[in-house]
Amino acid sequence: MPVDSLAPHLPLQPTTTLFSIIQAAGWPIWPLILCSVVALALIIERLFHLRRSLVAPPRLVDEVIGVMRQQLPSAEVTTKLDANSVLGSVLAAGIRAVAADPRITEDELRQAFENAGRRAVHGLERYLNTLGTIATAAPLLGLLGTVVGMIEIFGSQAPSGSGGSNPQLLAHGISIALYNTAFGLIVAIPSLMFYRYFRGRVDEFQLGMEIAAVQLLPQLMRFAVRSHHPAG
Repeated sequence: MPVDSLAPHLPLQPTTTLFSIIQAAGWPIWPLILCSVVALALIIERLFHLRRSLVAPPRLVDEVIGVMRQQLPSAEVTTKLDANSVLGSVLAAGIRAVAADPRITEDELRQAFENAGRRAVHGLERYLNTLGTIATAAPLLGLLGTVVGMIEIFGSQAPSGSGGSNPQLLAHGISIALYNTAFGLIVAIPSLMFYRYFRGRVDEFQLGMEIAAVQLLPQLMRFAVRSHHPAG
């Protein structure tokens, strides 16, 4: 980024467009633009898939317990429960475990719930590591762009001659180099905020699924005990 090339941009007018800023900032800003696009796509995707209606409908556990007052739900009902939501898939895993092995022990049923819960949480955490990486890397990419810009600016300073030592040109060149740092922070701050928000949502849903499994476990064990110790 030679200092002489900054002359056409002096003085920086209020009407400067975003495209002209990107052009002035140089190639290091393009990875940041890519990160911003990816982060926006991930945020929209997670906002859609972490809705409560898709993860843990409020009345689902009560409805399942109501259905199985007299007997285990049929395979068709269990399949519909599995497709209902993430919580539904966890509850369906417990029902299927009892249906597959009527002599199942409480520890085995608890393990079935835990395995299903781990799979469910893994799905809820999808893309969160990528979003967290962007939140961490964006400021560093911005700093890298600023350092590269500063190196180019000072490297263009001629040992002699007045063209390369113009303080106004130098100050303007430094301000342009700082665009990268500013843009890196613009990308990182919302990414970090949404990352922490999504992590909190996942933790909340995980706790809710654990409580739901604890509520359903004794209801399911009624049928396992009946099969293990038939009446009469």
